[in-house]
Amino acid sequence: MKQQVLGSICLALAASIWGGMFVASKYVLEFIPPFTLMCIRYLIGCFLLFSIIKVRKKPSAAKTKRDWMLLIWIGFIGYLVTISFQFIGVELSNAHTGALITATTPVFIVVFARIILKEEITYRKAASLFLASIGVVTVIEWNTQMNSYLLGSFILFMAAVCWALLSIYVKKASSKFSSLEITAYGIFFGMMMTVPFMIGELQYSSFSIPNLTVISGILYLGIVSTAGGFYFWNKGMELMEAGVGSLFYFFQPLTGALLGWLLLDESLSPQFFIGFFLIMCGIFIVTWKPKQKRPLTSSEYMKKVR
Repeated sequence: MKQQVLGSICLALAASIWGGMFVASKYVLEFIPPFTLMCIRYLIGCFLLFSIIKVRKKPSAAKTKRDWMLLIWIGFIGYLVTISFQFIGVELSNAHTGALITATTPVFIVVFARIILKEEITYRKAASLFLASIGVVTVIEWNTQMNSYLLGSFILFMAAVCWALLSIYVKKASSKFSSLEITAYGIFFGMMMTVPFMIGELQYSSFSIPNLTVISGILYLGIVSTAGGFYFWNKGMELMEAGVGSLFYFFQPLTGALLGWLLLDESLSPQFFIGFFLIMCGIFIVTWKPKQKRPLTSSEYMKKVR
């Protein structure tokens, strides 16, 4: 029970942090291009996490070639591909759409758990996937900003797929390494893979930090969203079953929508709420389990039949 409670707190906290990440990203991206911002936030996150590892001085498990390849893969699929898609998608669409579409991640976790971990796909899981997909189609504003908005929505959808894949491999890696190590090395490899894109990006664009608000946004993305959010999510996935833990992702669209409305003056259309409802129904179906009835003892059975 203690492990379940701690895992729930970690996952809810991570998802809420990322809801705010979409708002911070939307604002900071007006001054700093995507890959440059990614490198900056990863550098901050790496410095913080490896500092904690050094201070703790806990012995680390020996890493084989396969272990290094797994950590590199986590850095690639999670911290290069997924975050690139999130930043680019938010820049092309808006913050609350980014938070909502990426909330389909729990459904894809079910799919990848079947492929990689050999977990069974039930009719309930298939129904949840269908509902969430319909929700994504509904939330997209098909009649407005078709060029950038539609492309941004598709990129955000792919970010959800990639993050689900990352969550499965984090679950595998947690059998040998701590969540702190997985997060630190994953971010480090993600940063190293992002550097060439940053160099190419800066050949054609520049960035500026005009005020303290931008600095605050960068620090939020680097310390809270990167080091904190990634660690809490990985720790929660370590402590809980993937399907159950994925339920807590719903805190992300709630936080993202609320902050986007409060801070960025983004409107929430009826389509958004319909899509939100369908996606939440899909997530609820795949994660909810009916309470199992406890078998009656012999004395209880005799009382019932009397």
